Formats: sequence, C-alpha cells, structure tokens
Amino acid sequence: MPIEPADFRLALGQFASGVTAVTTRDGRGQPLGLTVTAFSSVSLDPPLVLVCVDDGSEAHAGFRELGTFGVSVLAEGQEEVARRFAWSGAAKFDEVELVSGATGVPLVPGALAHLECRVVAAHPAGDHTVYVGEIVALSVRPGRPLVYQHGLYRRLDLEAEGGA
Repeated sequence: MPIEPADFRLALGQFASGVTAVTTRDGRGQPLGLTVTAFSSVSLDPPLVLVCVDDGSEAHAGFRELGTFGVSVLAEGQEEVARRFAWSGAAKFDEVELVSGATGVPLVPGALAHLECRVVAAHPAGDHTVYVGEIVALSVRPGRPLVYQHGLYRRLDLEAEGGA
C-alpha cells in the first residue's frame, strides 16, 4: 500500500524535535547553512552525530569540499534564525552574525550547544543524504531549546514538571 506524501508529513509532524542550524563553508570560504530537525546522536565512542540534508540544498558543496560542519542547537528566542536558515541562497546570512568555531566552521551565537564535526560518512537516503560527523570540538550553555512540532515552533513548559 503506497504512502501518500501528505499523510507521511502529517504523521511525522506529530513528532516534536529540537531545531538546529547546520553550517559549513564552500570552497571559497563563504558560509553555507540550513535548518535541520533531522539531527541525532549516533555513538558516544567515538562521539558521532548525524544530520539529514536535502539533496537540493546548496550546503552539500561544503560537506563535500570542506569535510567539516557545525551544528548550533538553537535556543528559545532563535526562531528567526531557524526561519532564515530554511531559505535558499546567501540572503539567509544577511543580518545574521556568525562566529567562527575552533575548526573554522561558522556557528550561530547564543545557541545552547555548538558541535563541530568532521564528516566520516555520507549515505544516500531517498531525496536526502545522511551525513555522519565525528565531534572534534563542542561547547554547551544552559537554557531552553527551540522545539518544532506540527509545523510550528514551540516552547517547553518546564515549570509544569518542576524544572527550570
């Protein structure tokens, strides 16, 4: 029985996920990036993560040419960054200040975590490529994550659970 794309999107939209800005550079050093919710840990030893990147994204050039990428785990209040990084083209970087990580990859300031990764594998998967990266540098700060569910950015209600 074939799965209709609209039904597939509706079903997966029920799953809440964190929001990341995944960044790299092209061969000329220009920043490339996109919003990614398909991000996950893979292994603790060695420390590996994966990101799923649409094959139509211009960011593929950086993954191939530079071989490194950065993951900025976005915080509450960074919806505008998430929206901008969902755009195509270089205009997404207008009015977005980036910082350079230890490996030279661009990172989004104010994010809850920065993971700088070296590409160790790339797996074609339908209309996406799954990139596996080994974490070579990271930083973390406290705060609340930006969450995406059912087509909307959401906030966690940590007080209801007694957390902060």
